[in-house]
Amino acid sequence: MPLSGCGSDEAGIIESDVLTRRFGALTAVDGVSLHVLAREIFGLIGPNGAGKSTLIKMLTTLLPPSSGSARVAGFDVVRRPGNVRAHIGYVPQLLSADGALTAYENLLLSARLYLIPHKEREERIAAALKLMDLEDAAHRLVAGFSGGMIRRLEIAQSMMHEPAVLFMDEPTVGLDPVARRAVWDHVRRLREEFGTTILLTTHLMDEADELCDRIGVLHAGRLQEVGTPQELKARIGPDATLDDVFAQITGTEIVSGGSYRDVRQTRASARAHS
Repeated sequence: MPLSGCGSDEAGIIESDVLTRRFGALTAVDGVSLHVLAREIFGLIGPNGAGKSTLIKMLTTLLPPSSGSARVAGFDVVRRPGNVRAHIGYVPQLLSADGALTAYENLLLSARLYLIPHKEREERIAAALKLMDLEDAAHRLVAGFSGGMIRRLEIAQSMMHEPAVLFMDEPTVGLDPVARRAVWDHVRRLREEFGTTILLTTHLMDEADELCDRIGVLHAGRLQEVGTPQELKARIGPDATLDDVFAQITGTEIVSGGSYRDVRQTRASARAHS
């Protein structure tokens, strides 16, 4: 169920203060101040080039900010990057599962990378496979998986160390409607069963509307609006949709993405234009 009482007076597990990133003369993220609550599913929407992926890279310590500050799970992203990484999971747009390995082998590799003690690995892997409904596919090569199965495996990989915060960049890009809804269900389960806070980016307005407790609209690197889907739509009119919200705030139309090869190509294309 969506969270209620998301006022800014409550402690945030993701906090940024005038967070900015410049690339030469280009300001990709321009003074973003963000407040995401524990156990919240928070969505970022905006046109291509709005700064969504750059913002996530700063919050996950993959890219240093040019100015401003941010704290994730109580740790400063610049001063305590190691602590931040220990408390987060990250599911990028680009394909992160290895098609030449089985689902089990991918998860074992993740367990090693996260330094999970040897005696705990089998139990963690079994729990991850069960959580993502991949038990029957544990010993199949990922190259033969559907797009939805690959995404569920990647989520399982990111959760091996039971992080407090999960970042997801375009989590359902390239998936068909049935696979997308399956991923949504699993994202909700992460929040319900583990209390995970989830920050995701998406170009899919139905995804943002149905899955997110609150939504932030990024445009030209700035956070233009924040609110629940219902609040944002009500600001436009009684019959407004999130497509209407998107179009009015950004002045643009929404641009929206099988097999392992299809997923790799679709995500690479989406990444190049984000």
